[in-house]
Order: sequence, then structure tokens, then C-alpha cells
Amino acid sequence: MDISKARCGECDRPMAVSSMVCLRCDLRLEGDFEVPALARLSLEDQAFVIAFVRHHGSIKKMEGLFGVSYPTVKNRLNAIARQLDETFNVPSPNELVLDQLARGEITVDEALERLNP
Repeated sequence: MDISKARCGECDRPMAVSSMVCLRCDLRLEGDFEVPALARLSLEDQAFVIAFVRHHGSIKKMEGLFGVSYPTVKNRLNAIARQLDETFNVPSPNELVLDQLARGEITVDEALERLNP
């Protein structure tokens, strides 16, 4: 199942991520976490974006890699951009705190304090 597209079986609304676990040390964070915009794309579109970035935005390389024409690459990029525009929003305060934690700028205790004021 593609978790970024998970929908409720009862009301068919998008599901939200509510906990995160470190697989190494078992640290657990619970709260409301947003799925990043790129993770909301289909796996095929994510692969396309990764290939585009890895090839430094070369449409010519994308044509050869995917066996499609220039207009097809451009149309696919435009469609992906539209999807990203629909989901783009300002990062939540929780996301900013988790980013600081991931970078080692704050401790777990500080993060928990900021997430649960």
C-alpha cells in the first residue's frame, strides 16, 4: 500500500501520519505529522522527479531514459508541478521542530516540550 495515498476505509478521506519510530533505538514521537508534498506523488512520479534531479534537469536525458518525446517529458513535468502546487503549504510549527531535532540543533526533550506546550 502506498502510505502517501492511504485513504480511510470508512469515509474515503486521506489518512494522516500520527506516530514515528526510530527503528534503531525505538524512540517514538506521536502527534500530527504531515506527509511531505513529494511523498504524496505516485511512486512513478517520485521516480520521474528523482531521475530528473539526478540528470540535472536535462530533458534530453529524460527522453532517452524513459523512451519518450520532449513534449511528453514537458507534459509530465507540468502535471507533477500542478500536483505539487495543489499541496504546497507553509511548513507547520511541528515540522520545523522536527527538522531542528533531525539536524541535532535541539534535544529530544526540547522537541517534546515544543511539540506539547
